[in-house]
Amino acid sequence: MSSDKERPDLTGTTSRAAFGGYGHEVTDQERAEWRDVMNARAQTAFRRGQEAMQTGRLQDGLFWLERAERMARQSPNVTWALALAYLQVGRVAECLIRMEQLYYVFGLREAAFLSVVCLVRQNRTEEAASRMGQTLSRFHILPELRELATQLSIQSGLAGWCTASNGGWVDVQLSGICRVLLDGVAVGRGVSGRHTLPDGWQKGRRLEIRSGRKQVLGSPIDIQALTRCESLVQATASGLDGWIWYPAEPDHVPSLRLWDGDVLQVPALATNVDSDVPLSRPRVFAIPRNALPAGDNGLLMVEDEHERPLSGAPVDPMIGQLLEGDNDLPARLSPTPVVPWNHRPAYGRVSPGCTIVIPVYRDKAGTLACLQSVLKTVPADVDVIVVDDATPEPALAAALDDLALKGQITLLRHACNLGFPTSANDGMRAGSGRDIILLNSDTIVFPGWVERLRARLTTTDVGTLTPFSNDASILSYPAVDQTNNVPARAKARELDRLCARQFSADAAQIDLPTGNGFCMAITADCLAETGFFREDLFGQGYGEENDFCLRASALGFRHFPAPDVYVAHVGSVSFGSSRKALMARNLDILNALHPGYDAVVAAFLKSDPLLELRRTLDVDRLAQRRGNRPSILLIQHDAGGGVGRAVHHRAVDFERRGLLPLGLRPTEQGCLLECLSDETETFPNLKFKLPEELPFLVDVLSRLGVQKVEWHHLVGHAPCIRTLHHALNVPYDIFIHDHIWFCPRISLLNGEGRYCGEPDVAGCEACVSRWGSYLGENITVPELIERSDREFRGAEQLLVPSRDTAQRLSRHFPGMDFRVTPLEDDVALLANLPEKTIIVPGRPLRICIVGGLSQWKGYDVVLEMAHHVARMPVQIELILVGHTPDDQALIAAGVRVTGEYREDEAVSLVQKQYADIGLIPSIAPETWCYALGLLWKSGLPVVCFDIGAQSERVKRSGRGGVMPLGMPVELMLAFILRCWRQGS
Repeated sequence: MSSDKERPDLTGTTSRAAFGGYGHEVTDQERAEWRDVMNARAQTAFRRGQEAMQTGRLQDGLFWLERAERMARQSPNVTWALALAYLQVGRVAECLIRMEQLYYVFGLREAAFLSVVCLVRQNRTEEAASRMGQTLSRFHILPELRELATQLSIQSGLAGWCTASNGGWVDVQLSGICRVLLDGVAVGRGVSGRHTLPDGWQKGRRLEIRSGRKQVLGSPIDIQALTRCESLVQATASGLDGWIWYPAEPDHVPSLRLWDGDVLQVPALATNVDSDVPLSRPRVFAIPRNALPAGDNGLLMVEDEHERPLSGAPVDPMIGQLLEGDNDLPARLSPTPVVPWNHRPAYGRVSPGCTIVIPVYRDKAGTLACLQSVLKTVPADVDVIVVDDATPEPALAAALDDLALKGQITLLRHACNLGFPTSANDGMRAGSGRDIILLNSDTIVFPGWVERLRARLTTTDVGTLTPFSNDASILSYPAVDQTNNVPARAKARELDRLCARQFSADAAQIDLPTGNGFCMAITADCLAETGFFREDLFGQGYGEENDFCLRASALGFRHFPAPDVYVAHVGSVSFGSSRKALMARNLDILNALHPGYDAVVAAFLKSDPLLELRRTLDVDRLAQRRGNRPSILLIQHDAGGGVGRAVHHRAVDFERRGLLPLGLRPTEQGCLLECLSDETETFPNLKFKLPEELPFLVDVLSRLGVQKVEWHHLVGHAPCIRTLHHALNVPYDIFIHDHIWFCPRISLLNGEGRYCGEPDVAGCEACVSRWGSYLGENITVPELIERSDREFRGAEQLLVPSRDTAQRLSRHFPGMDFRVTPLEDDVALLANLPEKTIIVPGRPLRICIVGGLSQWKGYDVVLEMAHHVARMPVQIELILVGHTPDDQALIAAGVRVTGEYREDEAVSLVQKQYADIGLIPSIAPETWCYALGLLWKSGLPVVCFDIGAQSERVKRSGRGGVMPLGMPVELMLAFILRCWRQGS
């Protein structure tokens, strides 16, 4: 079956390793090598694209940059380069999409301004002016856009525009007189030009530039957005170092205010700062050890020029010696190796009361949603303490004041931002003597959550409890090893109900290496003995709760999960782009303070004692989705491609017919059960080790009401999957996608890349003996055929995609009823073809090939065609919309190779090539060929070899042409030219 996603090898078919599955372990080295290969391909495409754009070869540049984007979809630098290329060639809509994406994800200043340029070029002047105003209010202007700002202000009927700088001035361009107001107070008046702002301006919120009663374009300026600083300071053996920059004004040269009042300019651009933000321009500084106060003088403050602490400040310079392994350290930094818990005797305890502590910084909408969910669910005897860590959002501060005035919360407020550890500590001190529930302000909680947590705080050895959440490190659900989507509120509430029903208060007495501070219940006893979070070490936050838990463990306190509670967690709203660097810094400190911490967490993850809890939730969620419907189980391999696409379409059809479609894929140790009716719903814990967990798998499938099994591909599966239907006592159908049932090489090709002609059994054995098998199992050809015959006879239905496949199989398995079940509607696909091919005089013939090319898919044919085309007088261009295991060889021969693509962009990508005719170069019989349908859907007639389903369908279509298999390349090209000129 044709595949646009499988990664075939060149030797003849998709290899055993490509399928993976049971008994095949993909090592970390293999994964790393594959990533290196893909990264190298993407980097090559990116480099060639940039070189082509720089030398004026714009279309070549676009081709290579688009290839790079498809190969590195998460790279903002590639997205940026492609967006600029689109703007350069006038593809403004595509540029705008990427600019808005970059602004939304990264808050990128350049993307914000260039979005305005795109809107202007689309003649969306009113939107452009509005967007320019919004952008000027948050960012210092790009110098190249000053004239555009003037034009847009005039078109908007405004007197002019303004832009502010971190240097303490505002540039005003207008006709007439303006007034400058800071938080509503007049601080200046004058004409067009630069206005110096008064001392302390950066502590304001709102800077207005008014002309008469109207504000100019860009006013009011958001001072907090303009002055937002990304930074890091850390202690090292040689002193202090770090970096700083202002995303709203990257060209501004910052200065630092040191602990002793000295000012340090930071002009040097960094070369080795790991940043996810494209076009970031951090500037580095280093303060040598001999410039620091001598001896152990405690914390040193390092601030930016606006008197705000850098991320990681204040910093203890002695940490540098800790990280270097120096033994001459003060007691506060003495390492305490992680050891097995020294459990204290446990007996019943009575809670002295409970307080919820919520540190708050920014994000008014998210914070108020959190507080509303808490206030609706908190018991009457539980206080809610909110610590406002100097929020930069006046509206949020006002909303907190209102809640405090109404008596709904106790509000503590910092005069300046002190970070999460200090805020948490201030709240916990205010609740001293009571159990504490520490809660992030980006969470949502549900009825009964407090009562369930408190019910678990009933023994004296309990230190902390942490519930399940979508983002909770080792307590994440459904997946622990990958990012989970933030669930919608209704879905999160249902998850909480499910947790509450499923797990009792005394369940899950599982020791955790650490709790998680997003929602962590701490007993008063544990807090009193352990002390508060370490404000002196962890800066603005990350790692402080881990250090707390490790100190508590050393005192005999235990940390448990609270699986009967689920809390939705947006995650890391307050950290900005400094988060990654601060996390790395603090993790180093954590491991230096508690040697062995990483190893303990790794061992916990490897043993995964929470798996059974997550599995239980997965099964219950699937059962809920099923309702009273019967289920059908579709078994497939793990290589995706055409089989995966067919399974998806079958699943959609079964869902329409009132069944729940489930899928089974092979894994290294067994299989993974999936829900095929909704790809956004994942159940990653339903992995089963086989054969030992076969009874459990059967129990789960029985509970889910599986009434039939449909085989699509068994390659890569454990042997027991072949008899799973017997264990379930249900019938099974077989949907045949290739020739694996009688050909151990699957593709009907010998090792020289030629169609074998399907000889008798002796001929097959000789072929396999010489060229090898791809089955991954020790079975002879006669045994394979006998087994297939037996399994065919046991099936209720034998489904095949085409008549050619039915006829071919009938020769090997006479007497079987192979039912033809097409995978696509060819009539509908052919409706996209124009009645007559349009020939443009003087333009080369463009031949488009689609998919992932292995040898049997025609790789060698295309390569030979490319070499021959280079010598022909007639101009012909070959384009592969897809990929191969060796793209570079085709590219070197002159083929344009787009790289991998998603199914939803395939038709558009083919159409962008402006091809004249499609080619299916497969040299072995396909059972269906999705690539053919894709070419038809894209409006191209198709030529192929006279073999397999591809030939059957092209002949039936009456468009394109069919060539004899093995036709020499020069005759092939002549045939294709004739088909094109005849308008077939």
